This record gives sequence, C-alpha cells and structure tokens, in this order.
Amino acid sequence: MPPIRTRLVLTLTGFGLLLAATILTGPLIGSTHISLGRVFDRTIAFADNADAQIFFIARLPRVLAGALVGAALAAAGVVFQALLRNPLATPDTLGVSSGAALGAMLAITLHINLTVFGISSIPAASFAGSIGALGIVYALASARRRGLSTIVLLLAGVTMTAFFQALILFTQYLADFADTFRTVRWLMGTLDVGSYTPILAALPIVLAAFAMLATLPRSLDLISLGADAAAARGVDVVAAERLALASASLATGAAVSLAGPVGFIGLVVPHLVRLIVGSDHRLVLPASALFGASFLIVCDAVARTVWPSGELPVGIVTALIGGPFFLWLLVRR
Repeated sequence: MPPIRTRLVLTLTGFGLLLAATILTGPLIGSTHISLGRVFDRTIAFADNADAQIFFIARLPRVLAGALVGAALAAAGVVFQALLRNPLATPDTLGVSSGAALGAMLAITLHINLTVFGISSIPAASFAGSIGALGIVYALASARRRGLSTIVLLLAGVTMTAFFQALILFTQYLADFADTFRTVRWLMGTLDVGSYTPILAALPIVLAAFAMLATLPRSLDLISLGADAAAARGVDVVAAERLALASASLATGAAVSLAGPVGFIGLVVPHLVRLIVGSDHRLVLPASALFGASFLIVCDAVARTVWPSGELPVGIVTALIGGPFFLWLLVRR
C-alpha cells in the first residue's frame, strides 16, 4: 500500500478535480441553455452578455452554496459517526438540525424581519437554534461525569430531536396558510440562493469548523476504537470529544441556516468515501468534504431539471437517494 502522504495527495487531487468539474459545469445546467465560451468571452460587455449574467448571477451562487453545504454536512457526518461510534449517526442525530429548523420556523411565523451585517433573520435564527440545541445536548451529556457520555449524548440528541419536531409542528399549527407554506418549503431543504451574501455570511463559520476538524483525524481514528483505547494511546479524550462536537455542530448549523435541513448527505457520503479510500480519517475527512460538495451540486442539478413544470427542493432528491441507502446500510450492519 502506498504511504499515507501519497494516498492523501492522490485523494485530494482526485476529489478536488471532481469538485472543480462540478462547480464549472453546474451553472451550465438549467432550463435555459448557455454557452461556456460565451460566458467568458471578454469581447462582450457583461451588461449585454445574457449567458454571463445567468452563469454568475442566477446559477453560480446556488452552485457555490451547494458546495459549501454539502462539504459541511458530509464532514459533520464523518465526525458524528466517529464520536458516537455509530455508523448510522448523522448531523441530525444530536438535534442540531432540528434546533436550527425550529429557529427558522419561529422567525418565519413571528415575521421577524431584521437584517444584521447583511444576514436576514431566518438564517440568523436558524444558526441560533442550532447553537441552543448543541448547548442543551452538551449540558445533558456532561452533567454527571467529567467529559462526555456518548450514550447520554446520543439519547439526549434523539430526545431533543423529537421535542424540537413537536415544537415545529406546533408552530406550523399556529401559523397562517402563507407562513405554513414557507415553513414546509424551507423544511424540505432548498438551495434557492439568489446572491453571494448568504454564502459569505456562512463561509467564516464553516472555515472555522474545518480548521478545528483539521486537528482531529488521529484522535477520531483512536476514539472510534473506544475512549479507553484512545486514552491509553495518549489522546486527551475529553478535549477531543468537545472539539469534535463543537466543530461538527458549527458546520451543521451553518449549513442548515443556508439551505435548510438537507438530509442524508452526512450519512451517504462518508460511507461511499470509505468504500473508496478506506477508514483512515486523514483521508476520509477531506475526501468526504470534497465529495459531499460535488454530490450536493449534482443532486441540485437533478432537482432543477428533472421536474418539467418547475424544480424540486434538493432535500427531496437527497432523501430519495439516501433513504434506500440507509435501509441497505441498516440491514448490512
């Protein structure tokens, strides 16, 4: 087997080229055909170049949002599966996605229309909800012992998810028809991003989460074997678990605030990547982020073109792919 550095270079190169190709071709897909050569034709003024306007204004923000959301959710899925030592763990498991969804629902139903630093109320409330959910679950998991109890963490996350879902339904019940329609569409997961501002707002949070994740591959390899085994090999298990939980939750919260609760990315992508590169987290983490970005861009392209009378929310497409995969994985494991 080649040394890890060689495998890492090959992995980053392969998945990086795949992502570059999807980002370049993604804006070309849509109901209106555009020419890539005309998009970058400098002899035509931008104001007169309809192809360039469609590419850079209408479609590229959506593609970049898909890349950011897919990378964040896939990386978070890798971390949660290692942290909880459960191959079926996802970013939804600990209630972070549900907390973010509840925050967005409240902002829509209560008609909160504030803008802070160019960020509208819905993504801001969504991110606040994800942080609140993380705080509650973390407090419950660390209340009875020093560090985290992964069993309590998992049970608390499942319980809080059910509780938040009940609050979401109650909020929808109290809302009027128009607000209910908006909330249902948002809960389906959508990449209907019309400008670069939401992407720039979520980008620093995702980059901070990725910076923390970059320190975790060795710890995650050992934690996957068990806390005692990791501690015996010199890992500060408590600090590593806290860092993993915080970074994955930040990435999830930023992704959900940008696109809504897009499901199954954090489940499907890590397992597909492990089939290709193995289980070493030095390879799995970056490969999952790159492949997750490409995967969601492709799913969004399908969502924009497969329905003749409009477009499907991308969360429906990922669920149609992830649902059967989840059942196969459940039976296999």
